[in-house]
Amino acid sequence: MRELEKLLHSDVSEDRHYRNELKYVCSEGELQLILARIRHICPSDSHASATGTYSIRSIYFDDAQNRCFLENENGTDPREKFRIRIYNASDRRITLECKRKEHTMTNKVSCPLTKDQLTMILNGSLPESAVDSDLLRKLFLLHEQDNLKPNVIVAYERTPFVYAPGNVRITFDRNIGSTTNISGFFDPYLPLRPVLPTGKHILEVKYDAFLPDFLYEVMNLGSLTQTAFSKYYLCRKFTV
Repeated sequence: MRELEKLLHSDVSEDRHYRNELKYVCSEGELQLILARIRHICPSDSHASATGTYSIRSIYFDDAQNRCFLENENGTDPREKFRIRIYNASDRRITLECKRKEHTMTNKVSCPLTKDQLTMILNGSLPESAVDSDLLRKLFLLHEQDNLKPNVIVAYERTPFVYAPGNVRITFDRNIGSTTNISGFFDPYLPLRPVLPTGKHILEVKYDAFLPDFLYEVMNLGSLTQTAFSKYYLCRKFTV
């Protein structure tokens, strides 16, 4: 029992590898201008399609007291959220992730799931394979103790770029929407509710120890303001 309590209050991260994360709300014009600059400097992410994009869907979990939502609203530090993520509405790659934020830095721990495991988790059961996964075990403990369960799907289209020095990742996220129809997770035509004004998108910059000056200048339009924007929080505002 003591071992389970220790797991429950841990951050399930072995290497505790935290990264910087900057976020900006930008217009379509600002996004296109930065995209035109970035394309000549950084390669596209290898997982992107021929058009340089892919779609992301994430099921986020919260408990009966809406703890994750309220911690986001109050800026609680540290805080963490569980989510299950897929790409292009496909079951070929399903990932359970726990994202932790601490002192403006973020850490993400993940493990792969099969579609059968996903079905069990959404039904409130623990897959047999979870005995060797601290992440799965912690999710199930939180489900048992706090009734942690799936409550919203967050979806958007992403255009990603990478720059190896500094482990920099620059992403442009368009058409952010949400739904509480968890059963439609793999539906390619899943209806979504837009959560940003028309023509508004999100620019995110993630890096380890440093962000090269020239990349900062490329993205410096003089009009962008850094924000603590959370896709999850904005999508939950329509459902809480």
